[in-house]
Amino acid sequence: MSKKVAIVQSNYIPWKGYFDMINLVDEFILFDTVQFTKRDWRNRNKIKTKNGSQWLSIPVKTKGSYYQTIEETTISDINWAKKHWATIQHNYSKTPHFGDYSNLFESFYYSQKELMLSKVNLALMEIINDILGIKTLLTLSSDYQIREGRNERL
Repeated sequence: MSKKVAIVQSNYIPWKGYFDMINLVDEFILFDTVQFTKRDWRNRNKIKTKNGSQWLSIPVKTKGSYYQTIEETTISDINWAKKHWATIQHNYSKTPHFGDYSNLFESFYYSQKELMLSKVNLALMEIINDILGIKTLLTLSSDYQIREGRNERL
């Protein structure tokens, strides 16, 4: 029997199709040993509000680090999580099923002390996988310690 693996860069609050992909494989590897791209989905996403879309962005240190990898990307303001939770709560507290999951997400956001972007995205994805009943193993490409060459990393 062969093992099915997917390898994709992490995203903050991924879309539904991302979790469909996770559910189709035995192991899902967050590809964090590639270059971090500014103004991309790695550290931000949009939510819907009554006034239109609003960005939620995890503030990260990028100045002078053009070639840093996602794995090396650090969070620059530890208060980001409480702000994100307040925004989510404000915009979704009256929606159906918010109360079913709000304690899980509030706990995640209020306990957030992690400074590495990859690990924050991984932790959030693990919570969502649990809610969805997805049992796929989630790992980071940086866990594999393969650094040289494109083909070797993949």
